[in-house]
Amino acid sequence: MAKRDPKKPRGKMSSYAYFVQTCREEHKKKSPEIPVNFSDFSKRCSERWKTMSGKEKGKFEDLAKVDKVRYDREMKNYVPAKGSKKKKKDPNAPKRPPSGFFLFCSEHRPKIKAVSPGLSIGDVAKKLGELWNACTEEEKKPFISKAYKLKEKYDKDVADYRAKGKVDSAKKPPAKKEAYCDDDDDDEEEDEEEEEEEDEDDD
Repeated sequence: MAKRDPKKPRGKMSSYAYFVQTCREEHKKKSPEIPVNFSDFSKRCSERWKTMSGKEKGKFEDLAKVDKVRYDREMKNYVPAKGSKKKKKDPNAPKRPPSGFFLFCSEHRPKIKAVSPGLSIGDVAKKLGELWNACTEEEKKPFISKAYKLKEKYDKDVADYRAKGKVDSAKKPPAKKEAYCDDDDDDEEEDEEEEEEEDEDDD
């Protein structure tokens, strides 16, 4: 799978993402010594957002509109990298490790579903992206660090796989599609889900 294009414009932030960011700043000013409990914090933000008036939400919606204009302007000038077609997967190849954002999603997706069980997959992905955008670099650090370690292991596994593949390719017959099609579909789903979520990711 092609790597994310570093030249792609930073994703636009929603009004709710700006609101969460403001809540986080308020918490730091009032209680800088108390770490944020992410599950409780996101739940309180969601409940507070629901009870706010249109006027109170207005300033966050204005910020989101300004950011959307910035995003649309940058996207007009953005030219996607060419030749980024997907190659067919080898079911025996090492599986690409998740990004820091994806690890964050895996941990917090169940919490969001518990708070808002009626949300669609797309809405859950959107909310995860908003929460990630509102995180500080320090809060993202554990996920990014873990992803880096998994990437190091993956790079080693790939090197071993390529070295072994040159020897085994002449010996083994081609694998039948039926033997692994279900797992391959799952991988594709995960890739698509990650791509969808990473559209919300700005890092």
